[in-house]
Amino acid sequence: MTATLAAIHVYPLKSCAPLTPDRAHVEKRGLRHDRRWMVTDANGKFLTGRQHPRLTLVHAEPDAHGLRLRAAGMPDLRLTVPAPSTPRTGVEVWGSHVDALGADPAADAWISLFLGIPARFAHMDDDCLRAVDPDHSRPGDIVSFADGYPLLAISQAALDLLNTKLARPVPMLRFRPSLVVTGTAPHAEDGWKRIRIGSIDFDVVKPCIRCVFTTVDFERGVFDEAGEPLRTLLTYRRTPKGVSFGQNLIPRGSGTLRVGDTVEPLG
Repeated sequence: MTATLAAIHVYPLKSCAPLTPDRAHVEKRGLRHDRRWMVTDANGKFLTGRQHPRLTLVHAEPDAHGLRLRAAGMPDLRLTVPAPSTPRTGVEVWGSHVDALGADPAADAWISLFLGIPARFAHMDDDCLRAVDPDHSRPGDIVSFADGYPLLAISQAALDLLNTKLARPVPMLRFRPSLVVTGTAPHAEDGWKRIRIGSIDFDVVKPCIRCVFTTVDFERGVFDEAGEPLRTLLTYRRTPKGVSFGQNLIPRGSGTLRVGDTVEPLG
């Protein structure tokens, strides 16, 4: 059985609706355009769908100038990449503190109105460097505003197994992967240490520990009334550190990934 890259997902704004391209460029921080923007509170602390599930209803499309945002009941918004000379603002994401670029006040007003709280946009430009956890990386490894690692891979078979245990199946995007792999046993990724996809190598560095965000129905922007799939995952995927589902990756090269690329475990 040949393992294959079945889907690619990019989230231009952290916690927003996904894009599903048939190809994507891999950079040091992860997929190009992936989570280079995020929403913070008025003090610069990151906000996600864990606290504000309505963020999953925001559709973000990259263009040459930044992002084009759409959300039901809101006017479309052009979120322009700030000039490098823009004063930087300190932001925090999962304990990492970096100096990001702020957005136009009108853009901040847009997201504040949508969420119903004072909120701001933050942009990670090339000079905004956020290190990966040194316990699971090499010196110089960096990451976007993703939770902790440049990419997340999940086997389709892992989701298929989960769905046999649920009264109502859930889509893969509940788990917000970067890459979905077919042609493997369920949770085959748990045994990988290094893989090659197409011509690019990746270190498989750490299981992804899941949280309440998996219970957000991203098509409605609300929490699943039954607390699924987390409730069921607790019955068979619990580890000492929490519920594990998927594996975090760090790229060891750059280039373009394409749906249909062969996924080769290297050890």
